[in-house]
Amino acid sequence: MKKITYLLSLFIIVSACGVKQTQTMLSDGDYDGAINRAADALKTNKNAKGKQDYVYLIEEAFAKAKERDLRNIDMFAKDANPANLEKIYNTYLQLNSRQEKIRPLLPLPLIKEGRNAIFPFDNYSDQIISSKNALSKFLYDNSKLLLKTTDKMSFRRAYDDFAYLESINPGYKDVKQLMEEAQFKGTDFVSVYTKNETNMVIPGRLQNDLLDFSTFGLNDKWTVYHSNRQKGINYDYGLIVNFRQIAISPEQVKEKEFIKEKQVKDGYKLLLDPRGNPVKDSLGNPIKVDNLKTIRINIYEFRQFKECKVTAKVDYIDFRTNQLIEAFPLSSEFVFENIYSNYNGDRNACDESYLPYFSRKAVQFPSNEQMVYDTGEDLKAKLKNIISRNKFRR
Repeated sequence: MKKITYLLSLFIIVSACGVKQTQTMLSDGDYDGAINRAADALKTNKNAKGKQDYVYLIEEAFAKAKERDLRNIDMFAKDANPANLEKIYNTYLQLNSRQEKIRPLLPLPLIKEGRNAIFPFDNYSDQIISSKNALSKFLYDNSKLLLKTTDKMSFRRAYDDFAYLESINPGYKDVKQLMEEAQFKGTDFVSVYTKNETNMVIPGRLQNDLLDFSTFGLNDKWTVYHSNRQKGINYDYGLIVNFRQIAISPEQVKEKEFIKEKQVKDGYKLLLDPRGNPVKDSLGNPIKVDNLKTIRINIYEFRQFKECKVTAKVDYIDFRTNQLIEAFPLSSEFVFENIYSNYNGDRNACDESYLPYFSRKAVQFPSNEQMVYDTGEDLKAKLKNIISRNKFRR
């Protein structure tokens, strides 16, 4: 019984808080917030006495919201500013949407007054269509004017307006074709290429990998990178990877000798006391202990080593002014290393993790060209990071 009383009290408290919050929204002019909260509360047990406050609140909020929206529409229409066409259209949509939110809840009885709550619904279909058509015409005409300018930002605004027009009025005139035109005109095209300022040959494979921007995933809505210039495109920017220095160390083989020792079990022996006599247990039997012996290994280790370091600079060029925008350092290292070993003695004296080195052999050193190429993956990752963090247009 106590549990039921507690749950009932908790329900009353939660319900009272919900009503109070709805009243606050209504007082603050957040009519649609009040409607949404009341509508959620009335989806279940709408005829219950405990829900009467919500019925009064949703009736009042609806009346005030409708009066406000119609007043705003009248003001927008009298202002005759084309920029208000979208506001008029969206307000009519809001008026209709509000009605559709309340319609499934009807009727909503007001028990004390012996009547149903009043919601004067209107058919806004004609107003929605006429305001949508007026807005569509304005967006279409204004965006076509933007396409006649020479400013990329205007082209991008035209694209966004065409996209919005297509969303509210699909198939309107030649909007899709004009969107493609706006997209092309508003795009920054970047020409990407390399320069070799070193005294060494840069492997063609490395240059091709660095310029394979299809694997970078860097193209976005308004920026496209081309490693091969295409006809009919005026490039806005250049991205140049200048190879400045390539340093390759000599081929080195370093030798090292060291000794490992370990104690291992080698059978058993009798436990002797200080006098050399066998120690016996309580039953008179001689006690046996592990017999430990020391094993040893001489290891002759060989380390093949070769290192390559590539230093470059990434230049951002504005082709419209032929000026350097920014420059970023770029470098990468690649280390070739092969370790193998020979030994004399007992290999069991060696740590198990070291044993694989005994089965390895000397290998041929990679060529200088291969060493330079092997820096490619790291260079590519760093180049991608530079481009991702530093856009041409900010």
